[in-house]
Amino acid sequence: MRRVFNRFVVAGLLSLGCVGFGLWHATQAVTAAPQGVSIQVPTFGVDPFWPKPLPNHWIVGSVIGVAVDAKDHVWIIHRPKTLQKNELRASWKSAPPVLEFDPAGNLVSWWGGPGVGYEWPASEHGLYVDAKGSVWTGSSGGKDAQVLKFTRDGKFVLQIGHQGRNLGSNDTENMGSPANMTVDADANELYVADGYGNHRIVVFDATTGAYKRHWGAYGKKPDDSFFKSANDRGGMQTEESSGYSPNDPPAPQFRITHAVRIAKDGLVYVCDRTNDRIQVFHKDGTFVKEAFIAKKTQGSGSVWDIGFSNDPGQRFLFVPDGTNETIWIVLRDTLAVVGSIGGAGHGTGQFYGPHSLAVDTKGNFYITETYEGKRVQKFLYKGLGPSNGVLPE
Repeated sequence: MRRVFNRFVVAGLLSLGCVGFGLWHATQAVTAAPQGVSIQVPTFGVDPFWPKPLPNHWIVGSVIGVAVDAKDHVWIIHRPKTLQKNELRASWKSAPPVLEFDPAGNLVSWWGGPGVGYEWPASEHGLYVDAKGSVWTGSSGGKDAQVLKFTRDGKFVLQIGHQGRNLGSNDTENMGSPANMTVDADANELYVADGYGNHRIVVFDATTGAYKRHWGAYGKKPDDSFFKSANDRGGMQTEESSGYSPNDPPAPQFRITHAVRIAKDGLVYVCDRTNDRIQVFHKDGTFVKEAFIAKKTQGSGSVWDIGFSNDPGQRFLFVPDGTNETIWIVLRDTLAVVGSIGGAGHGTGQFYGPHSLAVDTKGNFYITETYEGKRVQKFLYKGLGPSNGVLPE
């Protein structure tokens, strides 16, 4: 899936049991750049002591969402049901689904799960904290069709959509396993990556939940009949049965619409996970451009989430790839891959199912791991530097 161009000396030591911070470097080459031309890319050092151990003998399952709020507090959502019996021996037990950490990694609040007045998802997926401090959660169960909004202390505020009522990718009231979301504070609009069952971006009023607009790949009306004609599974998509082939022409529809993010300049970035691509739009759904990342990747796909570097122009994108077990560094203007961070493994700074990513005000990022990764890690921004020479094929 990846190839090595050049290798540079890695500053620092990175291994299990190491003390201090190992320094990850990213790659040098730019797509279509003349041979020998290099670019300075963000470099990071993993913090092996973040977060602090959880209290109450709590452990987490697959960590399926992360967000950073205005105070640089880090929020995660995990799946308690993914914990196995052998992980819950003796006094160990699942932590509540939603956990809040301060910048030092101390757990400061926790809540979540079924309650009165709302339908907690059968399978948790995605989390976002908006500028007002409201916490939004998504879902990925087969009958999940809802997004939930809470106060930061876990009080229920709003539900959009209802379980078991999804009518497809053009439904204006329900969703189809909505994977993730973001809020445009200026317009007070909620953008939802919808998702595993549907194949679109859908926008709602962030206060009332009223439907505003939606679009599919290339800004066109989504058409669920494409998946039946392409011998994909109708309705709920899975990673292993998405029907994607790297030799086919670009798909006219989103497959798994896994994440949506809005840059400071107003451009909307969509992760079409199992199509291995990023598509970019204006806020009204007008298509701008697309790029494929590690296009030969099949199965679970290569484009899982997007985080923006925190320089004024947000020059770089950070794209977790839970199949190739890395994070791609992408130039935002050209969508060329110019670097990568990390590799497969369970050690400090390595990844097993890197799923969701969020960046704080200092440029540090936080990455969650699904499947049996079951953790969140913090990577400290170290400035611009050379690369480790690994790019996708």
